[in-house]
Amino acid sequence: MLVKRRMSQPVITVPPDMSVPDCLKLMQREHIRRTPVVENGRLVGIVSDKDLLNASPSTATSLSIWEINYLVSRILVKDVMTKEVLTITEDMPIEEAARIMVDNKVGGLPVVNNGDVIGLITETDLFKMLLELMGAREQGVRVTCVVPEKPGELAALTQAIANAGGSFLAFGQFSGESSANRIVTFKVRRLDETAVRAAIGPVITEIIDIRSD
Repeated sequence: MLVKRRMSQPVITVPPDMSVPDCLKLMQREHIRRTPVVENGRLVGIVSDKDLLNASPSTATSLSIWEINYLVSRILVKDVMTKEVLTITEDMPIEEAARIMVDNKVGGLPVVNNGDVIGLITETDLFKMLLELMGAREQGVRVTCVVPEKPGELAALTQAIANAGGSFLAFGQFSGESSANRIVTFKVRRLDETAVRAAIGPVITEIIDIRSD
């Protein structure tokens, strides 16, 4: 899957000279946690709700509430935004975007095309994908098991479920405890837990978890 299929669009952007209170109100109204900062059609930064909430005068402890509010209102987005912005393109694989976010510890990436911001991919978009990949909103039997790291093992597992009359709602594999195995999580329907156990028992090493949800 590519970024363009999952990015949020159109993108809500803000100018660098917007006040922090106004920007925070906008983000709260639109239910967003970060937004690109654009000036004359050019991306100049990105600002998050944390950046805005952490903005305060350095001498606030000795000021009255009215003085504090006045000084905060004078702080602009450009004073608190992140200026060095990582960007991605719409044709990037979604897992590559996720890797960049994790490696750089950022919660969102602007998507650009010829210098224009055309979308935004966030951690929320990735969580929604995870829900779909794991079939979290569908009912079935969910299994996490260990399979040997050998050619044909996954085929044997899926064939065992098919032979028992089940169908897959979700299927994912992850690194195992060693190079000799893999951890597989899947969800199936048309079978109960007992039938799933019986079907996969001969072709797996261990069932870590099995449940109906």
